[in-house]
Amino acid sequence: MPVITFNAFSFLQKKLKEKGIPSSNVSLHIEPKTSAEDLIRQVSLSPEEVEAVFINGKVSLFDTILKDNDRVALIPPGTPGPYRVLLGFVNKKRK
Repeated sequence: MPVITFNAFSFLQKKLKEKGIPSSNVSLHIEPKTSAEDLIRQVSLSPEEVEAVFINGKVSLFDTILKDNDRVALIPPGTPGPYRVLLGFVNKKRK
């Protein structure tokens, strides 16, 4: 079973903490062929609560299939404008 390192940022951390779900450098076991969107739902969030997904430091589409040892981070809406462009997640949300 693949294992990923999971992080959530900003208010997503707070939401997950309220649900008792760890969200900072957590090793998670996932099913093979789990997509980023599947992971979002697995941690009890909705895709609308996530603006961007970083996989191994790169902005990725929600339908990207996660692999063993991937590093995955969820970014909420509301990141300030200049950072959105620098980080590369303007218009990269979904396929």
